[in-house]
Amino acid sequence: MTPPAIKICGLNTAQALDAAIAARAEYGGFVFFPKSPRHVTLTDAAALGQRAQGRIARVGRFVDADDATIAEAVAAAHLDILQLHGSETPERAVQLKAAFGLPVWKALPVATAADVARASRYAGAADLILFDAKTPKGALPGGMGLAFDWSLVADYKGRAWGLAGGLGPDNVGEAVRLTGTPLVDCSSGVESAPGVKDAEKIAAFCREVRR
Repeated sequence: MTPPAIKICGLNTAQALDAAIAARAEYGGFVFFPKSPRHVTLTDAAALGQRAQGRIARVGRFVDADDATIAEAVAAAHLDILQLHGSETPERAVQLKAAFGLPVWKALPVATAADVARASRYAGAADLILFDAKTPKGALPGGMGLAFDWSLVADYKGRAWGLAGGLGPDNVGEAVRLTGTPLVDCSSGVESAPGVKDAEKIAAFCREVRR
């Protein structure tokens, strides 16, 4: 079995970015959402984007952002991929792909089989579906360390998809074995505090994925 690709999300310092690169993660996520403890300013995003150039794919994470906000982030960080983590529709995903000429990933919150079934609506609209844990009403949309029942996606037949939500070095191996996911996405599971990445945890997470 080919190990899944790895995305470390919420990178907001040079040290965190370097740790993800050293651990051979394929994707680094920058959060453009002011309510998140992992939010990066455009100035910081520009420095991180330049540092990441040619070393790791740069994913910008947005929550129901307007075109101007996304355009500023794309220009600052030279993003390679747009990740939508709000209530964006398939039509919105298509619009953004056309506007920016970049692949679009769509995160879907999961609590039931019906949530997984929603992925079919994004066929042809999103380049990858990211199944994440559904968070409580009013809470942040992701990055809270919550997991969902992985058996809900164990038989998912989509080609391009990934798994997020509550993953860490201690459970990602089990998640990969159970689901066969092509990609894993981790944020809070490799932190020492909210928004503070831990280089040793990043390294351990990537080792476990490949084991």
